[in-house]
Amino acid sequence: MTTVTRPIHFRVRETRRRIVTGPAPATPPGRVPRVARLLALAIKFDKMLQDGVVGSQTDLAALARVTQPRMTQIMNLLHLAPDIQEEILFLPPVTEGRDPVTERDLRDIVTTAAWPRQRRQWANITNSALPTSIM
Repeated sequence: MTTVTRPIHFRVRETRRRIVTGPAPATPPGRVPRVARLLALAIKFDKMLQDGVVGSQTDLAALARVTQPRMTQIMNLLHLAPDIQEEILFLPPVTEGRDPVTERDLRDIVTTAAWPRQRRQWANITNSALPTSIM
């Protein structure tokens, strides 16, 4: 009798399990910061509003199962300067602990209409919250 030894892992797709030869795929190190996910959602929601998929932000809040004030908080992220939005979308993954920047940290910034002032406020947040190796 011959025994063959190979590394395998199980891949679940819908309700079926399949044996796949080889090592299991590597899990990504860390998770996407919540504020980056919220900004991506705000961009998607804005596109839905522009395309007429939903009629209003109230309809959008009902669809997303959040309150109208929470939907406003999420959509207000679109008031940030484009370069700040880009930095948020490309924040490094969080490997442990709390997110260094939260949506609550940005609430004062989104109420500021002047982008240069927003950039100064963003710099204050990132200088105190983010590790220096990523700036």
